[in-house]
Amino acid sequence: AEPTVTGEVAVTVSTSVGDLHLTLDADRTPCTVGSFVSLAEQDYFADTTCHRLTTQSIFVLQCGDPSATGRGGPGYRYADELDAAETSPAGTVAMANSGPDTNGSQFFLVYDSSPLPPDYTVFGTISEEGLAVVDAIAEQGAQGGAPDGPPVAEDDATIEEVTVD
Repeated sequence: AEPTVTGEVAVTVSTSVGDLHLTLDADRTPCTVGSFVSLAEQDYFADTTCHRLTTQSIFVLQCGDPSATGRGGPGYRYADELDAAETSPAGTVAMANSGPDTNGSQFFLVYDSSPLPPDYTVFGTISEEGLAVVDAIAEQGAQGGAPDGPPVAEDDATIEEVTVD
């Protein structure tokens, strides 16, 4: 199939505490960006909670699951778009998955450099201002002080809407 979007795609993820401005790379990851844009245009992400925060070893805020269980998705999966150049510095936007070629709607925002294996499709970056919003959520930690779990700031980790700019 032909890509539905190309080039750099600007996206705003509006949260209850501030906007996350993302730049998505549709030329590098056309299926991922095409799917993300399609879901955004369908309001799929509206009023969803970022359900997972990791605070040890890897530093990510995971979003994109309307069920907030870590098991939800759009009802389809698609192949990884890996090119062996995947790294995870602060500001990385990548797809969460449960193994090879299981991408759906869940994505994660890296708020501090993380030693992730190159098994996750990296499809964009977060602006410095957006990274500050994610940092504010992460600073509150995960519930119960756990290193991995729902963020304490659940209300703050709510996506109100995602718009393609």
